[in-house]
Amino acid sequence: MNKVYHLSTCDTCKRIIKQLQLPGTFVLQDIKSEPITVKQLGEMKALSGSYESLFSRRAKLYKERNLASENLTEDDYKQLILEHYTFLKRPVILVNGEVFAGNSKKTVEAAAKAVAAL
Repeated sequence: MNKVYHLSTCDTCKRIIKQLQLPGTFVLQDIKSEPITVKQLGEMKALSGSYESLFSRRAKLYKERNLASENLTEDDYKQLILEHYTFLKRPVILVNGEVFAGNSKKTVEAAAKAVAAL
C-alpha cells in the first residue's frame, strides 16, 4: 500500500504532499488525529532498518526532555514514537515497499522519483 503519514497542520508536510502530486491511490494518515499503531510502526521499521531512522531529533519534546544527553536504544526510539506523534519524522512516505522519512531535500527528491515511477 502506498501511504503518507503526516500532520495535517504542518505546512512542510502540506508542501511536500502537494509537490509530490500523489496519485489518488495513496492513503493519507494524519498522525495527530489517527495515531500510528505498533503494527504500522513495525512495518515502517522493517522498511527503514531501524526506529532511530524514523525518529525526529527536531521534536520540541526531544529538547524539553533533554533526550540528547541520554543513550537511547532502539526500544527507546520505538516507545517514544508510539508515545507522542512529534517523535516521528514527517512526513513518512511509503511507496512500493520503500520508505522515505523526513523532509530533507534528498529524501523528498527520492520520494518524488519513486512516486513518478508508479
